[in-house]
Amino acid sequence: MGGVCSRKRDQQVVEDGMRRGVSGRYGKSGSSKWLLTSFSRPMVVHQPGLANCPSLMELCIHKICEDINQYSSFTMLPKDISQQIFNKLVLSHLLTDVFLQKFRDCALEDVWLGEYPGVQDSWMDVISSQGTSLLSVDLSGSDVTDIGLGLLKECSSLQALTFNHCENISEIGLKHISGLTNLTSLSFKKSAAITAEGMCAFSSLINLEKLDLERCTGIHGGFVHIKGLSKLESLNIRCCKCITDLDLKAISGLHKLVMLNLEGCNVTAGCLDSISALVALAFLNVGRCGLTDDGCDKFSGLESLKVLNLAFNNITDACLVHLKGLTNLESLNLDSCKIGDEGLANLTGLSLLKSLELSDTEVGSSGLRHLSGLTHLETLNLSFTLVTDSGLKKLSGLTALKSLNLDARQITDAGLSALTSLTGLVHLDLFGARISDTGTNYLRCFKNLQSLEICGGGLTDAGVKNIKDLPSLTLLNLSQNCNLTNKSLELISGLNALVSLNVSNSNITNDGLPYLKPLKNLRSLSLESCKVTAAEIKKLQSTALPNLVSFRPE
Repeated sequence: MGGVCSRKRDQQVVEDGMRRGVSGRYGKSGSSKWLLTSFSRPMVVHQPGLANCPSLMELCIHKICEDINQYSSFTMLPKDISQQIFNKLVLSHLLTDVFLQKFRDCALEDVWLGEYPGVQDSWMDVISSQGTSLLSVDLSGSDVTDIGLGLLKECSSLQALTFNHCENISEIGLKHISGLTNLTSLSFKKSAAITAEGMCAFSSLINLEKLDLERCTGIHGGFVHIKGLSKLESLNIRCCKCITDLDLKAISGLHKLVMLNLEGCNVTAGCLDSISALVALAFLNVGRCGLTDDGCDKFSGLESLKVLNLAFNNITDACLVHLKGLTNLESLNLDSCKIGDEGLANLTGLSLLKSLELSDTEVGSSGLRHLSGLTHLETLNLSFTLVTDSGLKKLSGLTALKSLNLDARQITDAGLSALTSLTGLVHLDLFGARISDTGTNYLRCFKNLQSLEICGGGLTDAGVKNIKDLPSLTLLNLSQNCNLTNKSLELISGLNALVSLNVSNSNITNDGLPYLKPLKNLRSLSLESCKVTAAEIKKLQSTALPNLVSFRPE
C-alpha cells in the first residue's frame, strides 16, 4: 500500500494554499468571519458534460476522516498517508485536540495550523512527537506559550517555522529556537517578543534564507544580531515604525539579500546608502516611507532591481531621472506619487517592464506616448489619472497587456474603441468609466477576459447582451447600473465559469434568482440594494449553488 499510494514530499499535492498555512482560511477579523465556514468544504468545479471522479486515494482519505472516531492511532500508516488525513481534517475544520492525539508519532512533515481555533500548549506534545520528521510548522494566531514553543527544540530538522500574531510568546521563548539551525524560513509577524534583545536568538540560525518580522515594533537596534546570516535572501520588516536608517546600515553586508520590504517604515532616503551595498537586491519596497526627491540619486546604483515599489511617497518627476538606468526593472509602482507626463520620459528605456502602476498620479494623455515602446507591459493601472479617451490610442500597440485598469470618469465608449487591438486582455477594470450599452460592443474583441468591472451607471440589459459572449469570465462586477433588470441575469446565465458576481444597486428581484442556477461554480454573489431577500438566496444556495459561500444580503 505504501509503495503504491505514497507520494514524495516534492510531489505532494498542495491544496488551496496549504503550503503557506491556513491563516487565510480561518480569519479572525470581522470582515472575514464568513471564511470560518466559507472554505470548510472544497470547491467542486463543474464543467458541462464532464463528471468529476475522485481518485481512489481521495475516496479513502474522505472515508477515514468520516469514520475518524473508529481509529485510535495512525502510526501504522505510511507517513504521507497520515499527512493527507491530517491535512483533510484541518481543511474540513474537523481537527480537535482529541483527534490530534491519533497522530502522535506519525512522522508528519508539515503541521499547518495558522489561525486554526483552539491551538494551545496542550497540542504541542503531539506536534513535537513528530521528531526529526517535522519540517514545517505554522501556528500563527494560536495561544501557544513559551512552554509550548520550547517543545519544538527537539525537532531539529525543522526548516520553516511561522508564529505570526502569537501574543503569548516572549523573549524567553525565542531562546528555544536558537538551536534549530536547519531553519531556512522564520516568521514572527506582529510579535511583541521580537525585541532588539530577543533577536539575539536569531544569530545562530546560519541557514536562514527568509525572515519575516512585519509589524514588530521593538526591533530597533536588533539588526546587529542578523548581520552574520550570510545566506539570508528575504527580509520583511514592513510597518516596523521603529526602524531607522542606522538599522539598515547593520545589514548592508548581506550580499545574498534579494528581497527587502520596508513599506511603512520611518526611514529616509539616507537608508539608500546602505541599501545600495546590497548587490543582489532584486525586490525593494519602500512604499509609504515618506521619501522625497532628496537623496533619490542613490536609486541609480541599484542596477539589479527587478521590482521597485515607491508608492505613496512625496517624490516627483525629479526622482524618476534616477531610475532610467535600472534596465532590469520588470515592475514599478508609482501609485499616488506626484508624477506627471514629463517624468514618464525617463521610463522609455525600461524595455523589460511588465507591470506599471500609475494610479492616482498627475499623468495625462500626453505622457502615454512615453509608454508606447514598452511592448512587454502586461499590467497597467491608470485609474484616477488625468488620461482621457484621446490618450488611449497610444496604448493600442501594447498587445502584451493582460491587465488594464481605467477606473476614471473621463473614460468613455470612445476610449474603449481605441483598445480593440488588445485582444490578450484578461482583466479589464472600467469601474468608474462612463461606459454605455454602445461601448460594450467593443468588449467582443476581448474573448480572453476573466474579470470585468463596469460600474459607471450607464448600462442596461441591452449592454449585457455583449457581455454574455465572454465565456472565460470568472469575475463580473456590474454594480451601480441601476437600470439592469432580471433580464440581465438571464443573459449571463450561460457564463458557467463565473466565480464572483456583483449586480448590486440594480433592479434585480427575487424572481430573477432562478436564472443563476446554471452557475454552479459561483462562490460570491452580491445583490445589495436590490429587491432580493437573504432567504431566497439561501434557498438558491441549498438547491442549486453548492459552492456559494459568500452572499449579500445575508
